[in-house]
Amino acid sequence: VQLQASGGGLVQAGGSLRLSCAASEGTFSSYGVGWFRQVPGKERDFVAALRWSTGSTYYGDSLKGRFTISRDYAKNTVYLQMNSLKPEDTAVYYCAAQRRPIAQNMVVQRLYSYWGQGTLVTVSS
Repeated sequence: VQLQASGGGLVQAGGSLRLSCAASEGTFSSYGVGWFRQVPGKERDFVAALRWSTGSTYYGDSLKGRFTISRDYAKNTVYLQMNSLKPEDTAVYYCAAQRRPIAQNMVVQRLYSYWGQGTLVTVSS
């Protein structure tokens, strides 16, 4: 499966953005799909993930409540809705997929084998 991330941009603090991760050359039906973010010079961090087969969702610490991950079956797309954005949310956001994940692996970055290109989110103060 190939992944195409989109939806990044510049937004003021308190605003919202929705990122999209679309699958091509395959479907997400047997995958878990995650979002990660990276600030230059820092490690890439887990943001959220969704296990396609069950719809189960997983969130990084302190992000649940502001961020929501969801899916669209028809469009074979996973979304990351980001609300109440803060300047510290500024990062390059990546979507990734791992095949046939088990629940406890959904937050394990090294188990994601397929990565899309990043999309830059900039939150101004």
